[in-house]
This record gives sequence, structure tokens and C-alpha cells, in this order.
Amino acid sequence: MTVPALTFAPEVLLAAQGIRVAFFDVDGVLTDGGLLMSDAGEQAKRFNILDGLGLKLLQKAGITPVVITGRDSPPLRARMEALGVAHVHYGTEDKRPAAEKSLAELGCDWSRAAAMGDDWPDLPVLARCAFPVAPPNAHAEVKAVARYVTQAAGGHGAAREFCDVLLVASGRYAQLLEAYR
Repeated sequence: MTVPALTFAPEVLLAAQGIRVAFFDVDGVLTDGGLLMSDAGEQAKRFNILDGLGLKLLQKAGITPVVITGRDSPPLRARMEALGVAHVHYGTEDKRPAAEKSLAELGCDWSRAAAMGDDWPDLPVLARCAFPVAPPNAHAEVKAVARYVTQAAGGHGAAREFCDVLLVASGRYAQLLEAYR
């Protein structure tokens, strides 16, 4: 088996060990936070393909991705369905109760949860989980509670970087990578 090129600091991997649920915001995390609107008022979103594979790899590793977003749109629903993300909360302004509902459904607690968010509505989830993460384009208050700030920006591979940390910490990264070699 080939040694992976990707590495993370030991303290980051230690903090990310034992994670079984990963919460994701959408705008500013899975997208760049921009909102494209047509003349007819239809929304369009741009997703990064690297992030999508990261969500699929988490599922293969036994880590459940849960998406909690304040918005709802047909493009978002189509993307989550295409990725096989079964736990999604759309149009959710108060994210903590949605996260707690998912944790209960999955038989998990905050000590086995990680989260990635970029703005104030994400703080109630980030503050409670074991491994809070933010992209570098996050608001300063969010970066202040994060245990890890990704190098990649939201919508540009930040979610994949978060997934990679979780996969390396779980010990599954090399095995999953080998399947592609």
C-alpha cells in the first residue's frame, strides 16, 4: 500500500478521532456563499466536485454527513440527493434542534460529532460538537471557536479538506485511497 501524500498535525487528528457524525452548513461551506439569481428569481448554486466526493467517502467510512441549512432550493435538493446524503434539514434557521434531532436518530451525542460552518447561525452547533471546523472565509466569531480552519475556502474544497481530516483520523483514508489506485 502506498503512503498517502496528505498529512495533518497530530493534535488535529487527535481532536478528530472517534467522530461518527459530521454536520455541514451549505452557503459559505459547500458553496462559496454567493447567490446567483436569474431575472425570473430562480436560484442557482455552484458546488465543488471535490466536496461531493468527500461526502461520499465519509459515508463509506461509516461517518454520517448531516446537512443543516437556512436555505432551500431545487438545486440544493438535487445535489444532496445525487450525493446520497440522507440526513438534510432545509430552511432551518435554528440549527441546534435540527442537529440534536439527527444525533438522537443516529444514536450519537455531541462528543462524537464534528461540524463545519461559516457564520453566526452555525455557532450553536459548532460550540457543542467535539471537532468544530471553519473555512478561512468564515466570520471571525466562527473561526474563534474552530479547532481547525481549513486552507481551502468554502465552495473551493473546504468541505473536502474537513472530510479528509475525519478520514485520516478514523484510520480509513489510506484504505479508501488505495481503492482508487
